Amino acid sequence: MWKRLTAWWMLLRGDGRRLWFALRHPDAPVWLKVATALMVLYVLSPIDLVPDTIPLLGVVDDIVLVTFGMRWLLSRLPAHIQADVARRAGTRPGR
Repeated sequence: MWKRLTAWWMLLRGDGRRLWFALRHPDAPVWLKVATALMVLYVLSPIDLVPDTIPLLGVVDDIVLVTFGMRWLLSRLPAHIQADVARRAGTRPGR
């Protein structure tokens, strides 16, 4: 379990940080909060697209789906929120 959490952290920390800042933004849309909650439920749920009992593939599908989901959510944010999030996270907008 520890290795799984370490791998997730290394791959998701940049987008996760930006998503955290976007969720805390005063103008954050409600759909962003709902979609993020659904992603967290998917990660915590024992029901997966590919079961975790299959070595490596069970973890990889979670990482891929959550990574694409976070990037998709961040790309759908209004421009002014993207700019504020990028400034706070120390990255360029849209990255």
